[in-house]
Amino acid sequence: MTATDAEPSTGAPRIDVVGLGPAGPELITAGALDLIDRADSVFLRTGRHPSAAAFAGARTFDHHYERADTFDEVYGAVVADVLAAARAGPGVGGGGPRVVYAVPGSPLVAERTVILLRQDRAVVSGEVTLVVHPAVSFLDLAFARVGVDPVGAAVTVVDGESFAIDAAGLPGPLLVAQCWSTAVLSSIKLSVESTPLDSVIVLHHLGLDDERVWKVSWDELDRSFTPDHLTSLWIPQLAAPVAAELVQLDELVHTLRERCPWDREQTHGSLARHLLEESYEVLEAIDEIAAIDEIEATGEIEAIDDTTEEQAVAHLEEELGDLLFQVYFHATLAAEAGRFTLADVARGIHDKLVSRHPHVFGDVTAETPGDVATNWEAIKKEEKNRTSVTEGIPVALPALSLTAKLQRKALAVGMVLPGVAEDAARVADGVARLRPADGTSDGQGGGSRQAAEVGELLFALVNLARLLGVDPETALRTRAATFRSSVEQRG
Repeated sequence: MTATDAEPSTGAPRIDVVGLGPAGPELITAGALDLIDRADSVFLRTGRHPSAAAFAGARTFDHHYERADTFDEVYGAVVADVLAAARAGPGVGGGGPRVVYAVPGSPLVAERTVILLRQDRAVVSGEVTLVVHPAVSFLDLAFARVGVDPVGAAVTVVDGESFAIDAAGLPGPLLVAQCWSTAVLSSIKLSVESTPLDSVIVLHHLGLDDERVWKVSWDELDRSFTPDHLTSLWIPQLAAPVAAELVQLDELVHTLRERCPWDREQTHGSLARHLLEESYEVLEAIDEIAAIDEIEATGEIEAIDDTTEEQAVAHLEEELGDLLFQVYFHATLAAEAGRFTLADVARGIHDKLVSRHPHVFGDVTAETPGDVATNWEAIKKEEKNRTSVTEGIPVALPALSLTAKLQRKALAVGMVLPGVAEDAARVADGVARLRPADGTSDGQGGGSRQAAEVGELLFALVNLARLLGVDPETALRTRAATFRSSVEQRG
């Protein structure tokens, strides 16, 4: 039984969970005091509470906080001890012992041990009866101090320790609980550091003689005062919410690294082929969208089936997600090795894009895309101290893409390449030179002269594609896809 107010059956071990309220003993309910007075055993989750002194004979679980490495370990040990006490033997009035477990505030608000007790097999099966009694929580005092109706204002309560995740995507207002250390305050501040708030309200020791409620600037949040377990924050509005989905994805990758045998074994090297495959799958999805866009541009919209377009869009969205996962995975591996973090990656590309766009963020003038490209190459060369614009071009690029990139680099440094007519003539001449004198070919491959001629021919075709505004890699892939369909129909 996991009721909050029903009377349990006679004879079963019983645990009554009560709240000590958010401040002094005056905020403890009469019902909770009566239960404590009649209990066989009384346990306090912690003696670090303003009301704890009123129950000198009660045992606390503070020793678990001192010995355990994580809060999860503490909460698990507390639950085990409370259940063990309930099973210990007959109570004063016969039947099972009546155990009272008292927690700070209300047992129904931000109390992990109560959640674990409710989920325990002994409670679910009815072996142990659990009765949770409502109490005054810190929420009641907090909303009174800031003068807000939480329902009318649609307030969200979040945990300070998981603020970056819990507050992700939320515009506010937010009441941030359990801001018990400077480290917690720092993590809260850094999670929205890119768009800092002017100030927040600190709620400290509510209901006590030394209660303080004051504003603190966002920059000084983690260095202007010393918080403790009775400290909360009121954030009326977040200037710019953090991205919930991206934070959740980051957490997911870390979880996979911890719990999945396959993910745990991966390295940068082992993931390389997956990154390449995902990149090509993104390109394939882009081709589908590009084909639809081309049809729409011709005005033949009726030629596009709605389902086809939806599927193409969904395909691109999915493949971009797979590629994004690869980025997060590699950043996680680097973070584990102490090299860099995902934040470093994001910060680096942000700063690089700002520096590469002085015509947007500075006083440089760029009237045309060509001006932008020229400025880009000059800045990049200076940043990386390169002697040539070709440094940094991956030699593993597909040959057509490599050639196209080199041609663009050549134009960026002022080289002059052949025009359409010149390269068209070069293509025709190249084809003529490759034609065997007797009109036959054994298909066994030519020598170095033929290879050079084919290279010249392909180079000219790539330049022609560039002049015509066509990406040669995409064009050849599209033709190959058409041919693939023909082969599949024959096979």
